[in-house]
Amino acid sequence: MLLAIRFRVEGSLRFLSHAETLKVFQRACVRADIRVRYSEGFNPRPKLSLPLPRSVGVESDNELLCVRLERDPPAGGAPGETEANRESRIKDVLEAQLPEGCELLSISQARVGASFQPRSATYVLPVQPEYFNDELRATVERVLASECLPLRRPIDKNGLKFKNVDVRGFLKSIKPADGRIIAECEIRPDGSVRVDELLKLLGLDETMLTSPIRRTNVQWQSN
Repeated sequence: MLLAIRFRVEGSLRFLSHAETLKVFQRACVRADIRVRYSEGFNPRPKLSLPLPRSVGVESDNELLCVRLERDPPAGGAPGETEANRESRIKDVLEAQLPEGCELLSISQARVGASFQPRSATYVLPVQPEYFNDELRATVERVLASECLPLRRPIDKNGLKFKNVDVRGFLKSIKPADGRIIAECEIRPDGSVRVDELLKLLGLDETMLTSPIRRTNVQWQSN
Protein backbone atom coordinates (compact mmCIF):
# COMPACT_ATOMS: atom_id res chain seq x y z
CA MET A 1 0.00 0.00 0.00
CA LEU A 2 1.26 3.49 -0.87
CA LEU A 3 -0.05 6.48 1.07
CA ALA A 4 0.15 10.10 -0.06
CA ILE A 5 0.14 12.27 3.07
CA ARG A 6 -0.35 16.01 2.79
CA PHE A 7 0.68 18.10 5.76
CA ARG A 8 1.49 21.61 6.97
CA VAL A 9 4.73 22.75 8.62
CA GLU A 10 4.95 25.92 10.70
CA GLY A 11 6.42 27.39 13.86
CA SER A 12 9.72 26.04 15.15
CA LEU A 13 9.39 22.90 13.00
CA ARG A 14 10.25 25.01 9.96
CA PHE A 15 13.89 24.78 11.06
CA LEU A 16 13.96 21.01 10.50
CA SER A 17 16.03 19.83 7.57
CA HIS A 18 14.80 17.44 4.90
CA ALA A 19 16.34 14.45 6.66
CA GLU A 20 15.06 15.55 10.08
CA THR A 21 11.50 15.89 8.76
CA LEU A 22 11.65 12.32 7.45
CA LYS A 23 12.93 11.19 10.84
CA VAL A 24 9.97 12.84 12.59
CA PHE A 25 7.53 10.84 10.47
CA GLN A 26 9.55 7.65 10.76
CA ARG A 27 9.42 7.82 14.55
CA ALA A 28 5.75 8.83 14.55
CA CYS A 29 4.90 5.77 12.43
CA VAL A 30 6.71 3.51 14.89
CA ARG A 31 4.88 4.99 17.88
CA ALA A 32 1.54 4.74 16.02
CA ASP A 33 2.22 1.08 15.13
CA ILE A 34 1.98 1.85 11.41
CA ARG A 35 3.90 -0.85 9.56
CA VAL A 36 6.17 0.93 7.09
CA ARG A 37 7.83 -1.27 4.46
CA TYR A 38 11.63 -1.38 4.54
CA SER A 39 14.08 -1.79 1.70
CA GLU A 40 16.01 -5.02 1.41
CA GLY A 41 19.73 -5.49 1.76
CA PHE A 42 22.42 -5.08 4.40
CA ASN A 43 21.17 -1.69 5.63
CA PRO A 44 17.35 -1.64 5.21
CA ARG A 45 15.69 1.77 5.25
CA PRO A 46 12.04 2.75 5.69
CA LYS A 47 10.29 3.59 2.44
CA LEU A 48 9.35 7.20 3.16
CA SER A 49 10.03 10.06 0.75
CA LEU A 50 9.44 13.79 0.45
CA PRO A 51 9.32 14.50 -3.31
CA LEU A 52 9.89 18.24 -2.87
CA PRO A 53 12.54 19.32 -0.34
CA ARG A 54 11.64 22.32 1.79
CA SER A 55 14.23 24.98 2.53
CA VAL A 56 15.14 25.25 6.21
CA GLY A 57 13.25 28.14 7.81
CA VAL A 58 10.38 28.09 5.31
CA GLU A 59 6.85 27.29 6.47
CA SER A 60 4.58 25.33 4.16
CA ASP A 61 0.88 24.68 3.63
CA ASN A 62 1.23 21.89 1.09
CA GLU A 63 3.90 19.29 1.89
CA LEU A 64 3.69 15.76 0.51
CA LEU A 65 5.02 12.59 2.12
CA CYS A 66 4.88 9.22 0.36
CA VAL A 67 4.82 6.17 2.64
CA ARG A 68 4.96 2.56 1.49
CA LEU A 69 3.17 0.25 3.94
CA GLU A 70 3.12 -3.48 4.44
CA ARG A 71 0.32 -5.47 2.79
CA ASP A 72 -1.59 -6.30 5.97
CA PRO A 73 -3.82 -3.60 7.52
CA PRO A 74 -1.69 -1.36 9.78
CA ALA A 75 -2.42 -0.16 13.29
CA GLY A 76 -5.12 -2.67 14.21
CA GLY A 77 -7.16 -2.66 11.02
CA ALA A 78 -10.03 -5.14 10.88
CA PRO A 79 -10.69 -7.53 7.98
CA GLY A 80 -13.05 -5.99 5.44
CA GLU A 81 -12.19 -2.44 6.47
CA THR A 82 -13.04 0.09 3.76
CA GLU A 83 -10.37 2.26 2.17
CA ALA A 84 -11.93 5.47 3.53
CA ASN A 85 -12.08 4.09 7.08
CA ARG A 86 -8.49 2.87 6.86
CA GLU A 87 -7.23 6.27 5.71
CA SER A 88 -9.18 8.06 8.45
CA ARG A 89 -7.88 5.70 11.12
CA ILE A 90 -4.28 6.03 9.99
CA LYS A 91 -4.62 9.82 9.95
CA ASP A 92 -5.93 9.84 13.53
CA VAL A 93 -3.27 7.56 15.00
CA LEU A 94 -0.42 9.23 13.12
CA GLU A 95 -1.51 12.79 13.91
CA ALA A 96 -1.55 11.95 17.62
CA GLN A 97 2.18 11.18 17.44
CA LEU A 98 3.32 14.29 15.58
CA PRO A 99 4.79 17.34 17.31
CA GLU A 100 3.20 20.77 17.44
CA GLY A 101 3.73 22.62 14.19
CA CYS A 102 3.06 19.61 11.98
CA GLU A 103 -0.58 19.27 10.95
CA LEU A 104 -1.91 16.47 8.77
CA LEU A 105 -4.24 17.75 6.05
CA SER A 106 -5.20 14.54 4.28
CA ILE A 107 -4.19 10.93 3.67
CA SER A 108 -5.09 9.09 0.48
CA GLN A 109 -4.13 5.75 -0.99
CA ALA A 110 -2.14 5.89 -4.21
CA ARG A 111 -1.29 3.25 -6.75
CA VAL A 112 1.77 1.24 -5.75
CA GLY A 113 4.57 2.41 -7.99
CA ALA A 114 3.02 5.85 -8.50
CA SER A 115 5.36 8.82 -8.53
CA PHE A 116 4.68 12.45 -7.71
CA GLN A 117 6.49 15.31 -9.45
CA PRO A 118 6.14 18.95 -8.35
CA ARG A 119 5.49 21.31 -11.26
CA SER A 120 5.26 24.68 -9.53
CA ALA A 121 5.32 26.24 -6.07
CA THR A 122 4.10 29.57 -4.74
CA TYR A 123 6.04 31.47 -2.08
CA VAL A 124 4.79 34.36 0.04
CA LEU A 125 7.36 36.86 1.35
CA PRO A 126 5.85 39.23 3.96
CA VAL A 127 7.91 42.42 3.73
CA GLN A 128 8.25 45.02 6.47
CA PRO A 129 6.40 48.27 5.59
CA GLU A 130 9.56 50.38 5.33
CA TYR A 131 10.93 48.07 2.62
CA PHE A 132 7.67 47.58 0.74
CA ASN A 133 8.14 50.67 -1.37
CA ASP A 134 8.50 51.95 -4.92
CA GLU A 135 12.08 50.74 -5.06
CA LEU A 136 10.98 47.17 -4.37
CA ARG A 137 8.21 47.41 -6.96
CA ALA A 138 10.74 48.68 -9.51
CA THR A 139 13.02 45.76 -8.67
CA VAL A 140 10.17 43.33 -9.29
CA GLU A 141 9.46 44.92 -12.67
CA ARG A 142 13.15 44.83 -13.58
CA VAL A 143 13.41 41.15 -12.68
CA LEU A 144 10.36 40.24 -14.73
CA ALA A 145 11.56 42.30 -17.69
CA SER A 146 14.93 40.54 -17.73
CA GLU A 147 15.55 37.97 -20.43
CA CYS A 148 18.09 36.15 -18.25
CA LEU A 149 18.96 36.18 -14.56
CA PRO A 150 22.37 34.53 -14.12
CA LEU A 151 23.37 33.53 -10.61
CA ARG A 152 26.35 31.73 -9.08
CA ARG A 153 25.01 28.72 -7.19
CA PRO A 154 27.23 26.87 -4.68
CA ILE A 155 27.47 23.15 -5.42
CA ASP A 156 29.41 21.92 -2.38
CA LYS A 157 28.82 22.08 1.37
CA ASN A 158 31.73 24.46 1.95
CA GLY A 159 30.55 26.98 -0.63
CA LEU A 160 33.85 26.85 -2.47
CA LYS A 161 32.58 25.53 -5.79
CA PHE A 162 29.95 27.23 -7.92
CA LYS A 163 28.08 26.82 -11.16
CA ASN A 164 26.38 29.49 -13.24
CA VAL A 165 22.58 29.15 -13.42
CA ASP A 166 20.06 31.24 -15.33
CA VAL A 167 16.94 31.22 -13.12
CA ARG A 168 14.72 33.45 -15.30
CA GLY A 169 12.92 30.47 -16.83
CA PHE A 170 11.87 29.28 -13.39
CA LEU A 171 10.00 32.49 -12.49
CA LYS A 172 6.38 32.31 -13.64
CA SER A 173 5.19 35.44 -11.83
CA ILE A 174 6.10 37.89 -9.04
CA LYS A 175 3.38 40.12 -7.60
CA PRO A 176 3.61 42.78 -4.87
CA ALA A 177 0.31 42.82 -2.95
CA ASP A 178 -0.77 43.94 0.54
CA GLY A 179 2.73 44.13 1.96
CA ARG A 180 3.73 40.77 0.49
CA ILE A 181 5.64 39.50 -2.49
CA ILE A 182 3.92 36.49 -4.05
CA ALA A 183 6.18 34.50 -6.35
CA GLU A 184 5.12 31.50 -8.41
CA CYS A 185 8.08 29.38 -9.43
CA GLU A 186 8.20 26.63 -12.01
CA ILE A 187 9.82 23.32 -11.04
CA ARG A 188 11.40 21.26 -13.81
CA PRO A 189 13.63 18.17 -13.95
CA ASP A 190 16.63 20.51 -14.29
CA GLY A 191 15.71 22.39 -11.12
CA SER A 192 14.05 25.59 -9.92
CA VAL A 193 14.92 28.88 -8.26
CA ARG A 194 15.85 28.63 -4.59
CA VAL A 195 14.32 30.71 -1.82
CA ASP A 196 17.62 32.40 -0.96
CA GLU A 197 18.12 33.20 -4.65
CA LEU A 198 14.64 34.71 -4.83
CA LEU A 199 15.48 37.01 -1.92
CA LYS A 200 18.75 37.98 -3.57
CA LEU A 201 17.05 38.86 -6.85
CA LEU A 202 14.65 41.15 -5.00
CA GLY A 203 17.34 42.79 -2.88
CA LEU A 204 15.84 41.41 0.33
CA ASP A 205 17.05 39.39 3.28
CA GLU A 206 15.24 37.72 6.18
CA THR A 207 15.69 40.75 8.45
CA MET A 208 13.42 42.71 6.10
CA LEU A 209 10.52 40.29 6.55
CA THR A 210 7.76 40.47 9.15
CA SER A 211 7.34 36.69 9.44
CA PRO A 212 8.75 33.50 7.90
CA ILE A 213 8.56 32.83 4.18
CA ARG A 214 5.68 30.48 3.42
CA ARG A 215 5.16 28.01 0.61
CA THR A 216 1.42 28.20 0.08
CA ASN A 217 0.77 26.03 -2.92
CA VAL A 218 2.40 23.22 -4.84
CA GLN A 219 1.07 21.85 -8.12
CA TRP A 220 1.71 18.11 -8.36
CA GLN A 221 1.64 15.68 -11.26
CA SER A 222 1.10 12.01 -10.53
CA ASN A 223 2.25 9.20 -12.79
